[in-house]
Amino acid sequence: MMNKMESFGNIRPVNTGFYERAQQRLDKLTKPPGSLGRLEEFARRLAAIYKSDLPEIPKKVIFTFAGDHGVAEEGVSAFPQEVTAQMVFNFLNGGAGINVLARHAGADVVVIDIGVNFDFGELKGLVRRKVVHGTGNIAKGPAMTPAEAVRCIEIGRELAQEYADKGYRLFATGEMGIANTTPSSAIAAVITGNPVADVTGKGTGIGDMALNNKVRVITQAILINRPDPGRGLDVLAKIGGAEIGGIAGLCIGAAENSIPVVIDGFISTAGALIAYTLNPDVADYLFAAHHSVERGHQAMLTHMNLRPILDLDLRLGEGTGAALAMTMMDAGLKIYREMATFGEAGVSDKNE
Repeated sequence: MMNKMESFGNIRPVNTGFYERAQQRLDKLTKPPGSLGRLEEFARRLAAIYKSDLPEIPKKVIFTFAGDHGVAEEGVSAFPQEVTAQMVFNFLNGGAGINVLARHAGADVVVIDIGVNFDFGELKGLVRRKVVHGTGNIAKGPAMTPAEAVRCIEIGRELAQEYADKGYRLFATGEMGIANTTPSSAIAAVITGNPVADVTGKGTGIGDMALNNKVRVITQAILINRPDPGRGLDVLAKIGGAEIGGIAGLCIGAAENSIPVVIDGFISTAGALIAYTLNPDVADYLFAAHHSVERGHQAMLTHMNLRPILDLDLRLGEGTGAALAMTMMDAGLKIYREMATFGEAGVSDKNE
């Protein structure tokens, strides 16, 4: 299984020649060089990823993967597990935070049941790709079998291909899963090498006693499962989650199709970190949406050399931060496309 996993992921690093050409255009626009800061960075990166001197504003989609976690029985979350399924219904009815902010960003939302411990049946709008009815309790054993972990990644990759074929050119990741900050912290600790206590936060709002218990549970999970930090699939199978695997696969599939993917917050970044461990070239296609309040997020971003677009004290998940970040990326592209050059506007350039 491991050889199969490492053999796919045909990702080509971005051609740096397009960065240079994009920079030349940016420097001709009616502004001091670099004065629009990171908006120029977004435009430059997107032009290079799309291999276009004047890319169109992309058709956008946010993938919200839902899955449950057996470790919830250890008291690591402030909410009961049934909230995962309840929130899936909320997503489908258009009433969640991600629905509102996706409408603001002009993005579609795709909700995927990849591991919820609930049988939804046929529901309009729900993408049914269930691999597990919740993962195993990582404090007692592995989250999934290696085959289940591979399937989760394959599902994300298949969705990337499907929506690339539909003409979407900007992806974002989101998730829903009660207790999923626990496996995400475990992944952060194992892959980045940081102490568990330094990458574990309060998630949905647990108190100090519950936080101490959460650190204990994660430490126990790592000791029991002994994941190999150099093998992304091993980490995912032993201490991860189905939605985290789906996100990892989506990141890989997006990069294979030369499509940028905006990763949301803490849990989405754990998925991206799994993808990065499987194939570091995926980082060329990743945009970190925001800096989460959740402890441990920065350690994962630093490991992948990613700088977040926003810092708004967000910690909801679902893809909400990614939706907001998409609007900043659109702004960068619009500047690049629509702002006049000095020559077009008849404005004198700076003195040499």
